Amino acid sequence: MFTDWSEALEAESLPLDPTTEQQLAAAARATAHHSHDKHDLGLLLDALGLPTDPDTLTTLLPLIPETGDTPVKTTPAPALETTEPIDVPVIPLPGAHPVQELLDWATAHPAAAVRNRAARITADLAELTERRDTEAAQHEAEQKVAKARAELERAQEELRTVKAGTRTTAAAPTGARTGGSGRTREELAAIRSWAKANGHQVADQGMVPKRIQEAYDTAHQTPVRENG
Repeated sequence: MFTDWSEALEAESLPLDPTTEQQLAAAARATAHHSHDKHDLGLLLDALGLPTDPDTLTTLLPLIPETGDTPVKTTPAPALETTEPIDVPVIPLPGAHPVQELLDWATAHPAAAVRNRAARITADLAELTERRDTEAAQHEAEQKVAKARAELERAQEELRTVKAGTRTTAAAPTGARTGGSGRTREELAAIRSWAKANGHQVADQGMVPKRIQEAYDTAHQTPVRENG
């Protein structure tokens, strides 16, 4: 009990949570030490439910470490909450990273709201990581299929080329038979020469009349000797 009325009045004017703003300021400074730039700082502050107004960001910008510097670790101020910590499963992210360190800090925070937010963020990051890996595997498989299809089409084209070359090689040689007479060019030339020499009218080009071909064949038949 107060023994002096003035002391009671003075005590009555004191705030019930004098360290709440101090806690928020300490958390904001810790976040700034683990940020890469202003954009990163704004995202982290919003994820942890801390103020993101322009004045706060301007105040915290000098605390962002330079590129290549080791982030400064700070010990969060003790909280006034007396609630028992809840068991929140947290999936650790691979590798040492400022975001992971910040999540570790938030996971161990005595405030249940901060711990729950850290758990949700960790679960979202794990889901995004799984989706990224799945899409990467799908993209790799699609590239393999496209490569195999291209190789197959190239092999089919080579096969068609080989077959076309075989048909060209097997085409009619110099003595091939032409036209519907079934005779070679050399035979037709010989028939024309014979026909002209024997008084037959025949053109220098084109088809040789069938009657002249038959006369040529009759004149060039080998006589068969009769057996005595």
